[in-house]
Amino acid sequence: MIGTDTIRRVIGQDVYDESGEKIGSAAEVYLDDETGQPEWVTVRTGMFGTKESFVPIRNADLTDDGVRVSVSKTQVKDAPKIDTDGHLSPQEEQELYRYYGMGNGADGGMQAAGTETSGVAGTDTRGTVGHDTSGPTTDDAMTRSEERLNVGTRSEEVGRDRLRKYVVTENVTETVPVMHEEVRLEREPITDANVGNALDGPAISEEEHEVTLHAERPVVEKEAVPVERVRLDKTTVAEEAQVNEDVRKEEIEIDGVEGRNRRT
Repeated sequence: MIGTDTIRRVIGQDVYDESGEKIGSAAEVYLDDETGQPEWVTVRTGMFGTKESFVPIRNADLTDDGVRVSVSKTQVKDAPKIDTDGHLSPQEEQELYRYYGMGNGADGGMQAAGTETSGVAGTDTRGTVGHDTSGPTTDDAMTRSEERLNVGTRSEEVGRDRLRKYVVTENVTETVPVMHEEVRLEREPITDANVGNALDGPAISEEEHEVTLHAERPVVEKEAVPVERVRLDKTTVAEEAQVNEDVRKEEIEIDGVEGRNRRT
């Protein structure tokens, strides 16, 4: 339970919904006009925290991690769009009660803790110079804000390369020397040295004589042998990228009673 003594610890804390999902950060706490008890907290959401939504903190818990509320992030996202001008009218309050299903609240309005003047949890504005014409008087100064670009980088996947091995067939021609035997007819005259062999047999007869011929034929064998190793590697290339974005800033000008305007 969040009371008036812990309001200042709420502002700036992360706000989580009933399932533990982060909604945003707490900006202002609104007190009930009649009881002075915290009833609503405005939560900054969006990428730059420029959107504020009202969230009930009647049953919220304040932990070391932040504020845990009893509604969902989706409910907060679709909550009624109500200006965070420092005060909730009874009509705006009833609209929020109906949306969050909280029944009927008090008939009075709500006031942000930072603009409370009753001393419950606010700041005494007595002695300030002038007063706010657009809402309840806060203090003696106006805050001027402007947007700043926070530019960074993030890594994301842009593509993939892969190695793929496949088989192709090519024709290889090589020349290899081969030998073969051929028949050659040799004639020799009868001499005293071979006359014995010449007369070894019948004088007249039929006869056959044969020799075996040999020839070499090419023989092909194939074997798979490793020839190289191939791998993928990555290298980082640095380059510059330009970011072009519009930013808003507030300007303050002085409206004189005689119609003179001065810009600061």
